[in-house]
Amino acid sequence: MIQSFVKEVLAEDVGRGDLYALISKAIPASAKIISKSEGIFSGQVYADALAEIEGFEISWHINDGEYFEDGKLLAEIKGTSHTLLRIERTLLNMLLHASSISSYTHSFVEIIEPYGTKLLDTRKTRPKLRIFEKYATRLGGAVNHRLGLDDCLMLKDTHLKTISDINSFMKEARKKIPFTSKIEIEAESFEQAKTFMAAGADIVMCDNMTPKELEVVVQYKQKNFPDILLEASGNISLETIESYAKTGVDAISSGALIHQSKWIDMSMKMD
Repeated sequence: MIQSFVKEVLAEDVGRGDLYALISKAIPASAKIISKSEGIFSGQVYADALAEIEGFEISWHINDGEYFEDGKLLAEIKGTSHTLLRIERTLLNMLLHASSISSYTHSFVEIIEPYGTKLLDTRKTRPKLRIFEKYATRLGGAVNHRLGLDDCLMLKDTHLKTISDINSFMKEARKKIPFTSKIEIEAESFEQAKTFMAAGADIVMCDNMTPKELEVVVQYKQKNFPDILLEASGNISLETIESYAKTGVDAISSGALIHQSKWIDMSMKMD
């Protein structure tokens, strides 16, 4: 799957062929990948796949998930001039995209780690980039939420509009979904959260609640349904995430890890 993704990314940039190669002969070449900002490195396995596909050598001075400073030598690459110039933008785009997400994710993790709260990503990913982007959040310290509709039954507000009796629905769901699949239900109020806990949800997502509202739900859950997991979600930012972690909630999910990540910088310099 990684190789097919990398081939598509490369094909998008190369098109019918690099016009430079029509003019200049290929010669042995080498280059360095250097950071121009700080962050958490991500994208190594995708870069390795590109090297295997295109037949160039890459020697790493950093590994996935490690911190880097501005000006750090990240990797050295060797191949023909045609190859290195052809793959330059594809290689950098993958490393930049992944490392930007990992770096931004890590900034959230650093805040809530002392409270033992898990940080979750979401399905708010760019089309066709879900696996790639969730790989990047994981390297930043997040825990992946579901990859798709097939690995957890989540009932959001839109689903609930179609369900007249949540208890009957839950009984039917337990008969039909896989034994290992969990059921998560989105609650927008304390009353809804209590109802869904009683109905047998494995996870209750507290959506758009304030930290004070969430604290009430957490206390009720700990006293009455200690085995149920609570997830906080909805417009949670770097500025507010600590107040949510302090409530004792099990996990906090945020789409911002991906769609609000700040683009970092790195470059390739030919020797």
